[in-house]
Amino acid sequence: MSVQQSATVSVAVHEARGSEPHRLAAWWVRNWHPIVFAGVVLVIWWVATSLQWVAPYIIPSPAATWAAFSDNAAYLAQQTWVTTYETVIGFLIAIVIGIAVAVVMVYSKGVEQTLYPVILFAQVIPKIAIAPLFVVWLGFGMGPKILVAVLMAFFPVAISGLSGLRSVDPEILQLTSTMGAGKFKTFLKVRLPAALPELLSGLKVAATLAVTGAVVGEFVGANEGLGYVILQANGNLDTAMLFAALIIMSLLGIVLFAIIQIAERFLIPWHASRRDVRAVTVQA
Repeated sequence: MSVQQSATVSVAVHEARGSEPHRLAAWWVRNWHPIVFAGVVLVIWWVATSLQWVAPYIIPSPAATWAAFSDNAAYLAQQTWVTTYETVIGFLIAIVIGIAVAVVMVYSKGVEQTLYPVILFAQVIPKIAIAPLFVVWLGFGMGPKILVAVLMAFFPVAISGLSGLRSVDPEILQLTSTMGAGKFKTFLKVRLPAALPELLSGLKVAATLAVTGAVVGEFVGANEGLGYVILQANGNLDTAMLFAALIIMSLLGIVLFAIIQIAERFLIPWHASRRDVRAVTVQA
């Protein structure tokens, strides 16, 4: 190996080793705020329960909550899987229907004028008020829970999809039409890429709402799932189990949100929302 090749390899190894601290520093700059905030909340929670500022049946201690996790790990895992299944299925159905409705409304003014008020009216109705009807219609299986999750997640998907598909500059659409592109090709090459930023933002909101919808459906009528666990714990004044189920429910929503955010990184790397100025500053 020549001297020049050795120097090149040494520089490459040095840069590879040096990039890791930069990545860690960039990650810390992006995430230290929520980490520190979560730590502060945990400390306040521990101090308040240790000094008995609140009764244990109102707010359990972190140790009691952890004990509820560890002592009922298999049971909680099974109930989490049920809620996760209902959430994911409802979320996927909401994506398909929401995007389809948004596309139809963009290409048909009459359909938009007909469906938009209906969608808005359906969104305003409290889902907890109509969930018992779904139990009457569909029974106590997973159907009502999935349906509530679909209704909760549908609105942000449809509205963000509609707004994104409309965001294309009319001059660009005229240009594609002049160049002979049909509606389908224009949709794939122009409208859909332009709609992705807003659509993915709507999907983030819809993912968390789908979790809430599944749990609300379990509140009304179920014998399994995190909603059922919360109801049972509330009835038994078992606040440690109640907090454990709430934490798992929150983590489920965070995981779905993170999955959409990772997909966003691959689908729209060109968008301004993906440019992290802080990370660039640290790496510099």
